Amino acid sequence: MASIRRTLSPVPRPGSTMNGEACLVASPLSKSSSCTHSYTPTETRPFQAYYLNRLAYGLKLVPSPLLWIVVEMNSQSVETADILRRTGVMYRHLVCSKNITDVKEKNVHLRNVALSHIETHHLDGIVYFADEYNIYSADLFEQMRQISRFGTWIVARLAENNRNVILQGPICNASQVIGWHTEGRAKRFQRFYAEISGFAFNSTILWDPKRWHRPTLEPIRQSDTAIAGSQVSTFIEQVVEDESQMECLPMHCSRITVWQFNTDTLYPYPHEWLVKNYSSTITSIGLQF
Repeated sequence: MASIRRTLSPVPRPGSTMNGEACLVASPLSKSSSCTHSYTPTETRPFQAYYLNRLAYGLKLVPSPLLWIVVEMNSQSVETADILRRTGVMYRHLVCSKNITDVKEKNVHLRNVALSHIETHHLDGIVYFADEYNIYSADLFEQMRQISRFGTWIVARLAENNRNVILQGPICNASQVIGWHTEGRAKRFQRFYAEISGFAFNSTILWDPKRWHRPTLEPIRQSDTAIAGSQVSTFIEQVVEDESQMECLPMHCSRITVWQFNTDTLYPYPHEWLVKNYSSTITSIGLQF
């Protein structure tokens, strides 16, 4: 069972931009002030403190109430727990206990822990997955509170050459989705071309299927057996039937509210950071003086 830690502190008024990764859920939509539940998969690694603190500072700009759901693999690390306690953001620190040898896409299973938690505890609001490497416009989270069923928007991705910008997500006519940007995906067919950080949905879809006339009572989860690159589309297909059940944010998708940067690396540390012989390192440092 996932273990939980909580803390609560006042949240400042919103500002201009925020950075980070999260999954958000807003409180009952009938209320004027929605609670936001933010989900983040994380692991102990270099720069983890930087990314989590950057996200926390951003989440502080979102009007309360807000809940930050942070999920780790196997156990709650001391490093992550310490960071969360210091953020001043209300949070729940969960653990995915799945055998790591059975895991193909780790973040898929971490997200599923958060989805299961939301479903089990009937958290009411808007669910949002926000990658920690992204940059977000703070008013995006305000607009999410107006989502009835499923909202989607454009994510701008900086190409690997760091010169071109690729748009990913819906093509909109007012609030209606009429198509999808498919740059870089023309050779891979899928039903919906949204990014994981490019949509949010009403959490009651997870735990109140009769309200939304869902044809199946099966839990809504992400799958690590889906074709590579199509996990997001496969997930969305469980939430909505087609574009008629979606709405665009902002109107006409007139602004970019999420920027995605390529920061992936094959190595946990920068090149040549691994030190095998501490004595030789000390000697080399001494020779510099």
